[in-house]
Amino acid sequence: MTSRRGRRRAPPAPPPGGVLDWRDAAHWSWNPKPCRYCDKPTHLRDSRRSPAHKVCAEEALAIQAADAADAYQNGTL
Repeated sequence: MTSRRGRRRAPPAPPPGGVLDWRDAAHWSWNPKPCRYCDKPTHLRDSRRSPAHKVCAEEALAIQAADAADAYQNGTL
């Protein structure tokens, strides 16, 4: 019996212009609301329908990834 465990697929390439793909119309709202990160008005909504600029959301993801990497390196994760 052979195992395929060692073979993994490459992760999908990020969308043009960044990490998050917000091309779906579900990420748009006609009512601007304050961004959850910077409080400036935005028409964009994240995957949980919270108002957020794409740039702000990507920056928050980068910070979270760095914090997780630090926790992993320090053995606190």
